[in-house]
Amino acid sequence: MSATAPDLKQTPLNGAHRRLGGRMVDFGGWDMPVQYPAGTIEEHQRTRTRAGLFDVSHMGEIDVRGNDAIPFVNYITSNDASRLVDGQAQYSALTTAAGTVIDDLLVYRFAEDHLLLVVNAGTTEKDWQWIKSQHRDQAVELSNVSDDYCQLAIQGPDALGILQPLTDVPLAEIKYYHFREGSVDGVPAIVSRTGYTGEDGFEVYAAAERAESLWERLLSAGNFGAPEGILPCGLAARNTLRLEAGMCLYGHEIDEQTTLLEANLGWICKFNKGDFLGRESLAQQKEQGLKRRLVGFEVTDRRIARDGQDVLVDGNRVGIVTSGSPAPYLKKNIGFAYVPIAFAAEGQEIQIDVRGRPVCAKVAPTPFYKRERR
Repeated sequence: MSATAPDLKQTPLNGAHRRLGGRMVDFGGWDMPVQYPAGTIEEHQRTRTRAGLFDVSHMGEIDVRGNDAIPFVNYITSNDASRLVDGQAQYSALTTAAGTVIDDLLVYRFAEDHLLLVVNAGTTEKDWQWIKSQHRDQAVELSNVSDDYCQLAIQGPDALGILQPLTDVPLAEIKYYHFREGSVDGVPAIVSRTGYTGEDGFEVYAAAERAESLWERLLSAGNFGAPEGILPCGLAARNTLRLEAGMCLYGHEIDEQTTLLEANLGWICKFNKGDFLGRESLAQQKEQGLKRRLVGFEVTDRRIARDGQDVLVDGNRVGIVTSGSPAPYLKKNIGFAYVPIAFAAEGQEIQIDVRGRPVCAKVAPTPFYKRERR
């Protein structure tokens, strides 16, 4: 068990991770578990087949209240918050005037005058300053409430069965990307049917000081320690799960140098909602046509492509791998890369420069994995 890093931020579960033998790393300034003793592959497989429990309390939460809450959020994000109803969430992005990505986020609607923005951990302060800089005469009050919340994600086919005995919220009635307020193990909470793994599951928001009791209760309810029980999961499994599920990671597939259209996120660009930051640039890019696009690929060699490696066609560098990893459940080596449109078609043969050796791959449809509906 590594010593506590004094210069890193800690979630309320830092002590719990260390007691469980979590291998801690610096993740965007946070002291977080990358894996536990069971290992990344077992954590990944258990989430796909049973249940995994993730500490995502490092994520940021920004409260937006007031009569102009929806118009304000609609201007700074690409999706259309006016389409939400109370108890619904949506995936969206904070965009620059150029249509590039400040961050991706979730927007939760509690009421017409109350939205909650859930942003990435490493970009929370940047996002907060950006959002405040866009606040002028709109009738909104902004609050960075990140320190108030813990956030636990229970994911996998057994998630509902594990969580339901602990909550008064009728989980089966919650639709995907919807949420309810209630209690979990007697603790006031927001229960959201969302996640970052490609599995069914829930994210539970509660007061930060109740994080450890909720964590322990969920592990107990999921029979942690049993051969098919729930497993605590670290950042490595979270990354391989989201990659199999074809989900973007900020700082890899999306950033301030990539537009939403290039990243295949045009579906969260609602051009007909009215003006929003980046609308003009994105509309122009859409009209003129993309020059490059994010694609998924499968390695046809046994070697593994990794982030930052060059993509080659006929020996010429044409792009770069943004995420590359083994896919434990699919038993393949997969990744994402940006390539010119001319080489973006499904089935296109490419090579990845793996430490000076060109490794064969082909452009593949995404998501690589899609769960069976039960």
